[in-house]
Amino acid sequence: MNDAEAKKPMADEDLIDIGSPEALEQPEFDERILALEVERDELKDKFMRALADAENARKRSERDRREAEQYGGSKLSRDLLPVFDNMKRAVLAVPEDAREANSALIEGIELTMRELLSVYNKHGIHLISPDVGDRFDPQLHEAMFEAPLPGTRAGDIIQVEADGFMLHDRLLRPARVGVSSNTGS
Repeated sequence: MNDAEAKKPMADEDLIDIGSPEALEQPEFDERILALEVERDELKDKFMRALADAENARKRSERDRREAEQYGGSKLSRDLLPVFDNMKRAVLAVPEDAREANSALIEGIELTMRELLSVYNKHGIHLISPDVGDRFDPQLHEAMFEAPLPGTRAGDIIQVEADGFMLHDRLLRPARVGVSSNTGS
């Protein structure tokens, strides 16, 4: 019996009376049972695969939704980083002798920087601010230059050019630093 015959509905004359022991010994009966078992197994396999595909799609869409929620604003965040850098440069550019005369302006810029950092923190963006003397970490820092500096070890940060930022567990921008290249300790 081929697949087409096995899948077509049975007519009344094809039905076998299974009440008699002779009917169970007929070869057509065995073939039909085997065909139905094969069809059942194929349908069960297709069903299980469809179920697994649906579960995988659900998990993938949930993961994509979480990532979009956490990291969706990364482009805007990255575009705003120079604003923080410029405000920090503005505060650092004011000479010591002019700080008293410009204290209100400096205070306003510092308040704006703190507010920007507060908004960043609220959205999972954290400042990476290494100090001079910290060890260089290639996962968090970008070496802008290397220079031998007496009194330092190779791999020590000798200058911080720009702070870095993390968005949750992803690096938005590495801290830009200068690193000591001393060969002796």
